[in-house]
Amino acid sequence: MKFIFDAVIKAVKELYGTDIDLAIINIQETRKEFVGQVTLVTFPLIKFSKKSPEQTGNEIGEYFANNLTEIAGFNVVKGFLNLSLTDSFWTNKLFNEILDPKFAQFKLNGKKVMVEYSSPNTNKPLHLGHIRNNLLGFSVAEILAAAGYEVVKTNLVNDRGIHICKSMLAWQKFGNGETPNSSGLKGDHLVGKYYVLFDKEYKKQIEALIAAGNSEEESKKNAPLIIEAQEMLLKWEAGDPDVISLWKTMNSWVYEGFTETYKTLGVNFDKFYFESGTYLLGKDIIEEGLQKGVFFKKEDSSVWIDLTDEGLDQKLLLRSDGTSVYMTQDLGTAQLKYNDFHMDKSIYVVGNEQDYHFKVLFTILKKLGKEGAAGLFHLSYGMVDLPSGKMKSREGTVVDADDLMNEMQQTARVHTENLGKINDFADEEKMELYHTIGLGALKYFLLKVDPKKRLLFDPNESVDFQGHTGPFIQYTHARIRSVLNRVDVVPTEYVYNEKLDSEERDLIVALSNYPEVIQTAAEGYSPAIIANYVYDLAKIYNKFYHEKSILQAESDEIKQFRIKLTIASGKVVKHAMNLLGIEVPERM
Repeated sequence: MKFIFDAVIKAVKELYGTDIDLAIINIQETRKEFVGQVTLVTFPLIKFSKKSPEQTGNEIGEYFANNLTEIAGFNVVKGFLNLSLTDSFWTNKLFNEILDPKFAQFKLNGKKVMVEYSSPNTNKPLHLGHIRNNLLGFSVAEILAAAGYEVVKTNLVNDRGIHICKSMLAWQKFGNGETPNSSGLKGDHLVGKYYVLFDKEYKKQIEALIAAGNSEEESKKNAPLIIEAQEMLLKWEAGDPDVISLWKTMNSWVYEGFTETYKTLGVNFDKFYFESGTYLLGKDIIEEGLQKGVFFKKEDSSVWIDLTDEGLDQKLLLRSDGTSVYMTQDLGTAQLKYNDFHMDKSIYVVGNEQDYHFKVLFTILKKLGKEGAAGLFHLSYGMVDLPSGKMKSREGTVVDADDLMNEMQQTARVHTENLGKINDFADEEKMELYHTIGLGALKYFLLKVDPKKRLLFDPNESVDFQGHTGPFIQYTHARIRSVLNRVDVVPTEYVYNEKLDSEERDLIVALSNYPEVIQTAAEGYSPAIIANYVYDLAKIYNKFYHEKSILQAESDEIKQFRIKLTIASGKVVKHAMNLLGIEVPERM
């Protein structure tokens, strides 16, 4: 409500002869126990009025009543000026803004932001942790795009290293030529099967060596399988054609599997980076840092940076034999990404176990004076747990993403069938609905919580149609569509002169807040802000729906007004849910 901010500035100027800054004006929604809809906090203004908060509030209130046609009345409670706005303001001025096709659409702000998420390893399928990562990254990207940023979604795939060689070696030794086609397994699950098999056989060898009198540490180092895997990695780095061919084949199986999982999950990417193409990067940055005096060499020729003044430690950047460490690669990859896109902001969606790593990475890039270093941000998130016994994982240790999504569809099916409202649906329509509800429940449950918090995901709780859940909001949208499907004609012209009820006003207020909610969520990289807003909006709409007759309203004018309220509510619910990557069904 920009006009109130403008009016406060004008009032203070005319009443007290002072120009004030917009930042000191504090406007809030009026608390339910007081009369009014908008409240101005007067405490910050008393230094200009030289009067008590109550006197200041009354003087500004009188000024508003005499000069603003939108003000129906005011009252002052201590340091709070509560304003009641006219019905005409809500129904015509503000509601017309909401009905504008460009409502909540931001113009491009000229800034580019990269969101990097997913970052899987090509030795196993995606798991529950990856689901939270993907959903966060995708939703943040969608919110930023809605707020006017040009967004680039990227995925840095970890496709090389000893862990990749483990699955390759196990397949070579025990696979008998098995392929996704011959086994009927998704490619990522097939490769993951051999990664698990490697670990199983490796443990057997360790136990045998310990039984023969070797220490545990020696046994881990000298087990034949790990030695062969290390030799395979060296061959890969040397470009051995047979190893490279096997690596390409098995990785292609994994990518096919990932593509299917990403499609089911409803996420996508604009650009893939692969560690096999970036792991040698960063050595030129080491040289640059040495020349600038930001890095230093030890006697053994290893290169370090001292960050103790920053509250961090000394960090190794290049080993004494000249080989790089992860930090070196990340420095090089950060530079590569900036060279490719010249983005203003770069967001890394990575679990909180990497908090320290990113503090160090960002600090080094700033010390080197790298362009784009000021726009780096680590979107850190906590782990996701499942109630024990709710689901069995394929590997026995982590919950497979495909299994979980399948389980969610089945859970949605049970809950939906128990309600008995889809008997007239065709089978194909039912399956699509189970998918929409199941995935909506999963996504909403994971996104409504602040990313930093560790959370416990309960599949059954997430599908509760009456709870703080995705299906509750989806059901609200289906209810809205049901109302609108019974409407013959919606007039394009709109003027409303009837008295406004509190349920109608509450709905207009909630809808009018949506652009600000998008902006706040974008600034905080927080899908939870959108998720909780759209839940509150759904509750407000449901109260309006139960308290007020829409299609059987007292007059045609009221009926058309409530239909338009319903249309606006449906649009905002759908748009907000789409920002979370959640589809809303037309009927449920």
